[in-house]
Amino acid sequence: MFLLSKLPLALFAGLRIRTVNSRQCVVSIRYSWMNKNPFRSTYFAALAMAAELSTGVLAMAATLERPVKVALLVVKLESEYFKKATGNTLFTCNDGDALQNTVQKAIDQKQPQQFTATSTGINEQGEPVAIFRITWSFKAKAG
Repeated sequence: MFLLSKLPLALFAGLRIRTVNSRQCVVSIRYSWMNKNPFRSTYFAALAMAAELSTGVLAMAATLERPVKVALLVVKLESEYFKKATGNTLFTCNDGDALQNTVQKAIDQKQPQQFTATSTGINEQGEPVAIFRITWSFKAKAG
């Protein structure tokens, strides 16, 4: 329901949140007609959506249940590609604890803070397809 209401394009492209807890989020994307490129693999922008979602779920979770509202925004995205994404690709981010700490620092110091979360995409054979580094900015709003 989250994807439908908040990120309909991600739902349309075939992204699925597979697992999520306070430390880790895994998002899958399967090569399909909806997200293909002319080279018979998943379009890089669809891969970027999956990677961003795996970090974004953790970033959003880090802002919940805080004494003040915290604004968050992607300010930078870097990527490296290693193999064609031709099947199911799983993007995993394990930076939940670091994102929680960064948000707390933004609140404590009353200064915007940034953290670069890493999401690694692997194929069904366990081989790396791509790595994305997504920099999030957090700013505590005056209450």
